[in-house]
Amino acid sequence: MTLPNRDSLLGALEIVRQAMPPTPQQRWPLLDARCGAQVWVKHENHTPVGAFKLRGGLVYMDALTRREPNVRAVISATRGNHGQSIAYAAARHGLRSIIVVPHGNSREKNAAMHALGAELIEHGEDFQAAREHAATLAAERGALMVPSFDIDLVRGVATYWMEFFGHFAPGKAPEAVFVPIGLGSGICACAAARAASGVATRIVGVVSAHAPAYRLSFEAGRAIEAPVSTQLADGMACRVPEPQALAIIRREVDEIVSVTDDEVAHAMRALFADTHNVAEGAGAAALAALLQQRERWAGRRVGLALSGGNVDSALFARVLTGA
Repeated sequence: MTLPNRDSLLGALEIVRQAMPPTPQQRWPLLDARCGAQVWVKHENHTPVGAFKLRGGLVYMDALTRREPNVRAVISATRGNHGQSIAYAAARHGLRSIIVVPHGNSREKNAAMHALGAELIEHGEDFQAAREHAATLAAERGALMVPSFDIDLVRGVATYWMEFFGHFAPGKAPEAVFVPIGLGSGICACAAARAASGVATRIVGVVSAHAPAYRLSFEAGRAIEAPVSTQLADGMACRVPEPQALAIIRREVDEIVSVTDDEVAHAMRALFADTHNVAEGAGAAALAALLQQRERWAGRRVGLALSGGNVDSALFARVLTGA
């Protein structure tokens, strides 16, 4: 897959602007002190669905309805934020949305998708099983299957990185950005925006130590399936790498690090204490990685994606109390 160019990303940004303003991007003194660095946080937890995925859904659905004007229903699989994105964007175009989630999925993410008009179906024990079932249902119901990785999703997601890099004067962009990896649209979008913005920022991918498929695949140079056992970072719970995403990641990403659930929980508490922002597990993973590498980046300019804040209340309460 060829990464979208600057004109394509600017066109995507125009589509996103019809639904939402730029998200906040700022430094927090307490967070700077904690990390020992100049830390710019991109608050994608402040989109209308509380996560960066919305941007991808908006651009994908715009392209889909132009390409296939007769489509009436879409179906996709998710652990939550992608599903909210598809439901939100589908409703804007008058389309019916069907979302398949694995059993035991976040209750509050499920409720949010339902409130956005989606028909929810529970199937399987993980994302991969839900995705396979969604593909079967698409054929049975005559609905269009929305993938979890697609060039138009990448174009949409890249708009937040275009905002991020565009914030800085020439030569002043952060030396590195830390980006969580789920199925890959977020980090591939970061690479596209970096190229389009002409910056030399290092891209550090972050995976869960309990869902290491992308790190293992990155290091081995080939796709490696790995079990998922994370209890906190459901947005990073990938068992099977997406081939197109892996190819881009291997070509564009500088390194990948792993963070444990304990490190993610600490980062969630830190974000709440230092910024009073709520982060879900995947949303705090970038900070967890920076804290893990604190000595390496001391005194330097870095960027973090706070990619989402959709964590169940009961789980967040346990995290905050260290239970």
